[in-house]
Amino acid sequence: MALLPRSPAEFGSARYWERFFRQRGDRPFEWYGTFPELCPVLRKYVRPRDKVLVVGCGNSELSEQMYDTGVCEDIVNIDISDAAIRQMRQRSGSRRPRMSYLLMDMLHMDFPDAHFQVVLDKGTLDALLADEQEATLAKVDKMFAEISRVLQVGGRYLCVSLAQAHVVKKAVKYFSQEGWVVRVHQVAGSEDKQQFVLPIFVYVMTKFRKIPGSAQQILEICPEEQDKPMRVESVEQLVAAVKDRQHYALLCSQLSKSPCGEQVSLDLCDKESGKPRYTLHVVDSPSVKTSRDNHFAIFIIPQGRETEWLFGTEEGRRQLATSAGFGRLVTVALHREQHYEGMAGIQAELSGKVMELAPPSLPARQQVPFLSVGGDIGVRTVRHRDASALSGEFVVEDVKGDGSCYFRRLIFLRNRNVVQSEARLLPPTPLPGQKKRRKDKKKPSLAEPPTAIDKSYLCCEHHKAMVAGLCLLGGPDPLPGTPLAVLVVGLGGGSLPLFIHDYFSPAHVAVVEIDPSVLEVATRWFGFCQDERMQVHVSDGLDYVAKLAAEGVFILNLVCRDTQLKEAVLATLREVFPLLYTRHIEGEVNEILFCQPSHEGRREPAELGTRAQALEGALRQPGRPWDSSYVLADVLQAIKIL
Repeated sequence: MALLPRSPAEFGSARYWERFFRQRGDRPFEWYGTFPELCPVLRKYVRPRDKVLVVGCGNSELSEQMYDTGVCEDIVNIDISDAAIRQMRQRSGSRRPRMSYLLMDMLHMDFPDAHFQVVLDKGTLDALLADEQEATLAKVDKMFAEISRVLQVGGRYLCVSLAQAHVVKKAVKYFSQEGWVVRVHQVAGSEDKQQFVLPIFVYVMTKFRKIPGSAQQILEICPEEQDKPMRVESVEQLVAAVKDRQHYALLCSQLSKSPCGEQVSLDLCDKESGKPRYTLHVVDSPSVKTSRDNHFAIFIIPQGRETEWLFGTEEGRRQLATSAGFGRLVTVALHREQHYEGMAGIQAELSGKVMELAPPSLPARQQVPFLSVGGDIGVRTVRHRDASALSGEFVVEDVKGDGSCYFRRLIFLRNRNVVQSEARLLPPTPLPGQKKRRKDKKKPSLAEPPTAIDKSYLCCEHHKAMVAGLCLLGGPDPLPGTPLAVLVVGLGGGSLPLFIHDYFSPAHVAVVEIDPSVLEVATRWFGFCQDERMQVHVSDGLDYVAKLAAEGVFILNLVCRDTQLKEAVLATLREVFPLLYTRHIEGEVNEILFCQPSHEGRREPAELGTRAQALEGALRQPGRPWDSSYVLADVLQAIKIL
């Protein structure tokens, strides 16, 4: 305990380090960063003929190992501790004649200008920059100025560091402003994870002459030694990239020691662009009894299905992990901006990373299975990409669902795992005289997808509930032949107003949509069109609704996780609508509210189910397509009166 400093300032004190090395004796002190870990980076940036200066050498074996392995021999080591310098001179002596140890303060070096090709610093900057006091920062500036002075143009300053945020920011900002090229390497860790959890980094600052008036900065990060450098735009982005890698290392360490009580989420980014490529969720299932073969598995979610409840929600993933029968399951979602070379390519790409997330119970050399739905990665094709001033960036994409079904989706990228609108695509109809496709031939891919929209398809449970809720209107006769005036707030892809327009033939449908870009997308990509019975008004829906008379039925899809806010909304609705029905969407947050201005139209759930059954019978006319995946009567069976 006597070796620990009494304050951060002591890390920069010659007296402290003199006492440290006297009490420690001859045992080498490495702190962090062993030669085997650092060797790949050192060999990349240190040439055998370089003249190297090691600042704050202490009694580390690094210089000796560099000398003995042929990395470099012309090495000058300096330190402010006389005890450390004497130890090292005795250790090397005549065994390493080209290497020297000098008692010298790196803030006031005696070397001439441009004397070295490399300056090597292992932990010295971290020790000196223990706080951000003005006096400490002044010392660091002096250190950097001296390193800059003794380095030749084209020389490299290699700084081995744990990369605390304030240390990275100070070093990178200083040298990038001087016109130097800055590259940060993450060093591959040793097998001994118990010794040090945090990853080690090497800042490689290459000296160039500063061009007056130039603001260009070259900042790069190499996540792994074999990777190509990835360019970043600012010091803040570089600091954030380092922080992400530290967080990942801590996460892997935590997961390797004990089961995780809550689901853990992380992104793995593309090495070229830096954009997310995979989103991983780690799910532990304590209820699963593990044997040798069911400790750990990887589940690849097919493209386009990451929005489904089973894959896109915490509860769904928990159910998936339990039903799969593994103690720990890692689900992997594939991002739409990326290209993937099939299941085998994904397995090869992920194998190294996902094994870092393995549970502590995994037997040594155990083969980990990769799972998926149907054994493939699904199909996703982006048809259109744009941005709206109101809605932000969005994409229109075609995806393959279960079996042979294809779907077209509108996704707002600010909430990329939520489908804003979805339409089912119809298979192509053969032209007159055209032969039907032979059964033994492959089905068409999304390279040339079917483009006709199935207008009988309602993608959302709340859309089905809204259609069924029209049973609250009218007299004893089914509604399809009854004139209706329907207002739909929010267009999206237009599937709900299209359905009402086509299946309730006398109905006049008004749609209010605040974003003109959405109307353009619905018209071009989702088969939406206006006529004398359906018109779109580009306006604020709240303003439009406020002008309406309080009659008929108001159907609201309420999505609210805040219990207090939800109660406040219900209280406000009760003030306007005395009669409220509610229908909760199973497995979702959505709750459908059917609001009427009078108790006179009250009907019991059983009666509503009968009316919905009659409505469906009237809608299902011969020759008219109908989606048999839902029954309107079933939708209203669970309705409640508030």
